[in-house]
Amino acid sequence: MKTLFIKAKSKSKVNTKKIKGISTKLPKNIAVVYSIQFEDVAKKIREILSEKHRITCFMQVLGCSNPKFSKDTQAILLIGSGRFHAISLANNSLLPIYILEKNNLSKITEQDIIGLQKRKKASYSKFLHANKVGILISTKPGQNRLKKSLDIKNKLKKKSYLFLSNNINTQEFENFPIASYINTACPRLDMDSSIINMQDIKF
Repeated sequence: MKTLFIKAKSKSKVNTKKIKGISTKLPKNIAVVYSIQFEDVAKKIREILSEKHRITCFMQVLGCSNPKFSKDTQAILLIGSGRFHAISLANNSLLPIYILEKNNLSKITEQDIIGLQKRKKASYSKFLHANKVGILISTKPGQNRLKKSLDIKNKLKKKSYLFLSNNINTQEFENFPIASYINTACPRLDMDSSIINMQDIKF
């Protein structure tokens, strides 16, 4: 069966005057990243910011991506909605993260990052003490790591079960007597306190 991917576009309008005002709060060298539905908005904002800023990178980011940025990048401007991916991006990149949503600017705080790190530590503690663990496998292109999942299962010294699905619904976890899950799909799933990413496991 063929899959057809169609872009959904945001209807947000760019307020040029407001963006120019916001630009004064940003460092000189910035990376501009965006969710796919905000691609057209991001292009307009990049054009405005380029007048007084050096754009070190311009790219789409996915929930499952972990982009790399040049050493001269001073901060990242994320054009999109919500703080879910921005907090993880801040934790991984170690750069200041600004979010531009509906012409309003906000910034990921140190407390946001500390909160994520605490959740990750709690998740790892659950994993260490769990007698049974689940291994989450996605069938989505780019996220399917069945071979890696089987390798993890063989190395684990715990009873483990494979969970294969196109869409991983964490609300279904309560149907199984398992306290900890190893995620091999989108790394942003580690926002759930019962999930750790496969990269965090130490054999």
